[in-house]
Amino acid sequence: MTNTYFKPLIIISLVTLFTSCGSTSPASSGGLILTPVENIDATPLKISDLTDDEKKNWGHLDLVADTIPGMSINKAYDEIIKNRKGTKTIVAVLDSGIDLNHEDLDGVLWTNTKEKAGNNIDDDGNGYIDDIHGYNFLGESYNEQLEFVRMLRLNIGDAATLSKAKAELDKKYNEALQGKQQYEQIYQAVKNADSEVKAYLKKDVYTKEDLAGIEATSEAMQRNKAILNQMFSIKDAIPDVLKELQNGIKHYTEQLNYNLNKDFDGRTVVGDNAYDITDTDYGNGNPKNRVDDESHGTHVAGIIAAERNNGKGVNGVANNVAIMSIRAVPNGDEYDKDIALGIRYAVDNGARIINGSFGKSFSPKAEWVYEAIKYAAENNVLFVHAAGNDGANLDDPNNGNYPNDQINNGPEMTDNVLTVGALNPKYGSELVASYSNYGAINVDIFAPGTDIYSTYPNNTYEFSPGTSMAAPAVAGIAALVMSQYPSLTAAQVKQIILRSGLPIKSKVILGGDNSQSASLKEISTSGKIANAYNALVMAGQVASGKMKL
Repeated sequence: MTNTYFKPLIIISLVTLFTSCGSTSPASSGGLILTPVENIDATPLKISDLTDDEKKNWGHLDLVADTIPGMSINKAYDEIIKNRKGTKTIVAVLDSGIDLNHEDLDGVLWTNTKEKAGNNIDDDGNGYIDDIHGYNFLGESYNEQLEFVRMLRLNIGDAATLSKAKAELDKKYNEALQGKQQYEQIYQAVKNADSEVKAYLKKDVYTKEDLAGIEATSEAMQRNKAILNQMFSIKDAIPDVLKELQNGIKHYTEQLNYNLNKDFDGRTVVGDNAYDITDTDYGNGNPKNRVDDESHGTHVAGIIAAERNNGKGVNGVANNVAIMSIRAVPNGDEYDKDIALGIRYAVDNGARIINGSFGKSFSPKAEWVYEAIKYAAENNVLFVHAAGNDGANLDDPNNGNYPNDQINNGPEMTDNVLTVGALNPKYGSELVASYSNYGAINVDIFAPGTDIYSTYPNNTYEFSPGTSMAAPAVAGIAALVMSQYPSLTAAQVKQIILRSGLPIKSKVILGGDNSQSASLKEISTSGKIANAYNALVMAGQVASGKMKL
């Protein structure tokens, strides 16, 4: 979905371009071995462009075999899982609403068999009425403010916190206003250039090669060619560029109208006191997306568990998974109460893994979420969280990012949280996505996140970038491991994923700034990228008692 935390990141690239005119020891298990470090260090850089199939599947490929930094999903199925189904594992997607009727998701939904649909009765006595596939903590609300804007509107927090919130609002509002104006200008320039080139070529559809063949004798046509050549370096077709620019305009317009509008109140329709954790009689049993643009949860769910090998769309990372939809993330910042209650709902109703592709810089009731995460840990549930898309070092106290598993960079309060940064499909110095947050204390591991192809509402499929996409990739690996080895604890699975990843020792660029670089060990706790094949090998060894963590 489009909110300020996980915004459509391609639009940032458009503006930028336009205006610029710890090693793992090999160990055998049934003839299988972990991918050794020396193979990774010797990996050649991939020079050729990704094929269409690779673009749609790159997160499942193998770094050594394909020179693409995927998670070895295909290798894991081919060499380890094969026809083994394992135990069905429930994964809660704590997110926006999910398209429950999607052709690639309808067969993998969690169903509460103790509840009868549509009778307005809490049949199973779990406190939630008609929760067949999960629960909706947002009611019929959708657009929302950012948390620091709500805090200013409601006067929540001490003077210092409110002063910081005011400064953040002033900064973000000006950025959004400038962004909207900039996108409108770029959109008009590209649209005009596109129209003139179409007229010149006498065709409605043209290619980069067609454009190159134009002999620009006028200053206007030279300008048109320059503009469109820049756009072709971002997308393969100009209509796609125009669509992205329109998305950018819409994004900034929504920020100004809702997210950063101090006078807007999106919660009234829900009917609760969002800052009273004891006020729990709200929401409804329909966790489906409310509008087509509410696509974030659907995309995340597909990465984890889109039906495999059904001849449609995409393959999810995990097989034999049941997706529990928990609608708690609006078009804006989520409420601490909704997240805390959503985590508890997932735990109480059988989830083994919770994916949280959300986050915010202010959290006035963070303790509610901390207590919920501890509750998940006590009940052996893994919480996988996206690191965020600010290209920032989360170890810097000025870069708040909630929720996390520690306070003020102190010791971890639980052993069940995995925080995931995002990778590009390009091995080498640009491996870590420029937008991905990082931190030796606050980010655990990296996984494929840029331009991930997955499910969208109404039986469609789209590419989306972000740490939002990297987190469900790791949640999918966790589901694979727990399905094959259900006796493993959440804490063990976390350690297996961290220890079995591929260690990358070469330096990577940070935050898109070529002057800043570091090794993955310097910007994450593991120094590795997630790998499903290695995780399954190590899990087998731990489950059989051949290896101790």
